[in-house]
Amino acid sequence: MPKLIVSFLCILLSLTCVNSVQAEEHKDIMQITREAGYDVKDINKPKASIVIDNKGHILWEDNADLERDPASMSKMFTLYLLFEDLAKGKTSLNTTVTATETDQAISKIYEISNNNIHAGVAYPIRELITMTAVPSSNVATIMIANHLSQNNPDAFIKRINETAKKLGMTKTHFYNPSGAVASAFNGLYSPKEYDNNATNVTTARDLSILTYHFLKKYPDILNYTKYPEVKAMVGTPYEETFTTYNYSTPGAKFGLEGVDGLKTGSSPSAAFNALVTAKRQNTRLITVVLGVGDWSDQDGEYYRHPFVNALVEKGFKDAKNISSKTPVLKAVKPKKEVTKTKTKSIQEQPQTKEQWWTKTDQFIQSHFVSILIVLGTIAILCLLAGIVLLIKRSR
Repeated sequence: MPKLIVSFLCILLSLTCVNSVQAEEHKDIMQITREAGYDVKDINKPKASIVIDNKGHILWEDNADLERDPASMSKMFTLYLLFEDLAKGKTSLNTTVTATETDQAISKIYEISNNNIHAGVAYPIRELITMTAVPSSNVATIMIANHLSQNNPDAFIKRINETAKKLGMTKTHFYNPSGAVASAFNGLYSPKEYDNNATNVTTARDLSILTYHFLKKYPDILNYTKYPEVKAMVGTPYEETFTTYNYSTPGAKFGLEGVDGLKTGSSPSAAFNALVTAKRQNTRLITVVLGVGDWSDQDGEYYRHPFVNALVEKGFKDAKNISSKTPVLKAVKPKKEVTKTKTKSIQEQPQTKEQWWTKTDQFIQSHFVSILIVLGTIAILCLLAGIVLLIKRSR
């Protein structure tokens, strides 16, 4: 009988927890952000978003498979391939790329994000990484892409798309390596096999997959993205200072504890996007927010960060309650080994009464206070029922 009562109480508590979780899941991103203390307008609601942890658990998603233009966040793929080649020894951080007249001309195109590049100057790869990651320099990105592909734009874009497939990014297709359509380079960068007017296509889910692999394999990228302000070409006549567009970085306008990267992006077709990672203790989160606001309102570069911050805080909270039922990104889910055997594995064997009682006992210990409250409530109800019954019998 005692075990029956305990079982009943466990079921009751489980249902209560499930209802609570379901109620939380039904909140939309606007409600979550407002409850986090941010004043946000409905017109700026993100079109898509996702939050995952460093094991691939999906802690939040909304329209995560909606195809969108990543804009300058496309540069993360170029950096991923660069770090891949760095790991293979095909290039090094100290390797220099000498800027051409074409590179200098690209750096002067006002309509796309850039930094100052001077023809004839040798730029170390480490400096080009900073220029690409922080001020989102299109010319620095192109210099990296050309360096890795021996000046073959089509080969580099093909490599991006082939890598996307290998990583499981099923809804991603690139037409350029930087996020700016090739036609924006005014003929100075013109892939022949790809539409020069087409924007890159991806999803929040696919971007989270790319970032998951990037941080798992090459975490050193964070050394370039974790500061609110950085310098490049220090001690040379070409020294520049850059301020991050990732305003969730500690020290920036919407600085949040634990944020140390990675990239933002914006364009007329993309609106305002953010790809942010944060770490607290042993948990790292990857948060992707796409399509905030409208390009016509340039304050959108600020509007995106309250949504990011609210999802990050929610993610760290939910990461404490991960269970076997928490969904995992299919592209990063480890494949189960299939072992042929006539005997059942330990996991497949039915639980004995002793095993069941041990788990029940552990549950009781971890929820002792809640169980006492429920038992007290039941006791009071039973007492009241008994009093009512006695009154009826006395009549």
